[in-house]
Amino acid sequence: MTGTAWTLGAVGAARWRGARLRDVLRRAGIASDAVAVQPRGLDDEYVTGGVDLGRVRRPLPVAKALDDVIVAYEMNGEPLPYDHGYPARLVVPSWVGIASIKWLGDIEVSTAPLSSPWSTDYYRLFGAAHPPGGSAPISRQTLKSGWELPFGATLEAGRTHRLTGRAWSAHAPVRKVEVSTDGGAHWRPARLHDAPRRDGWVRWSTVWRPHRTGPATLLSRTTDEAGDVQPERAVHNTQGYLFDAVVRHPVTVA
Repeated sequence: MTGTAWTLGAVGAARWRGARLRDVLRRAGIASDAVAVQPRGLDDEYVTGGVDLGRVRRPLPVAKALDDVIVAYEMNGEPLPYDHGYPARLVVPSWVGIASIKWLGDIEVSTAPLSSPWSTDYYRLFGAAHPPGGSAPISRQTLKSGWELPFGATLEAGRTHRLTGRAWSAHAPVRKVEVSTDGGAHWRPARLHDAPRRDGWVRWSTVWRPHRTGPATLLSRTTDEAGDVQPERAVHNTQGYLFDAVVRHPVTVA
């Protein structure tokens, strides 16, 4: 097995500080007819199958680069840790992680579209539901929700439990989160604990007093202000990118 076994994915939050990429580009004299920028990292060249693909790099359209992207040099009030891209990295809100190039070394600007192996060979959708040559390069993330509870957790019967979770969407602020404690037969609204905002997650909670012992399945689903709703099933692609389906979360009531 190769790669990193993320299974259902991973999420984290940090407070970033840096310079707006648009300010950096404008101070460098970006031309009015530029259409793409391509940041490149300082990590080692990536070699696969005997072919040297060079350092990790991936293009961004100028519209995104001039919108909300930052060149971060601090994380949680301290200089960037090395593993997170010291001395500087991009932070590209709402886009897939590969866009947030770490160990930033240089940025190419072009008046013609740019590409790299990380936008042509990788980070595209392949499979029966997609074009034979793959989809366009993936960019924006999707919407998700999750319980802050281990898979297979044991909960006591006859006791009221306050269960918590997180929801987020890359398309619009979260509007609501619904939960089910009976495998999807019935749904009810969860309580939101944060003011929904663009590109930010929302903490939510619900209370549950299970009476029957045995296995149970918890579900949660997010709806955002654009009307996007987590589907029951995700459209399959061979790499598992952009998973957005409602997750069946098993627990045991004892």
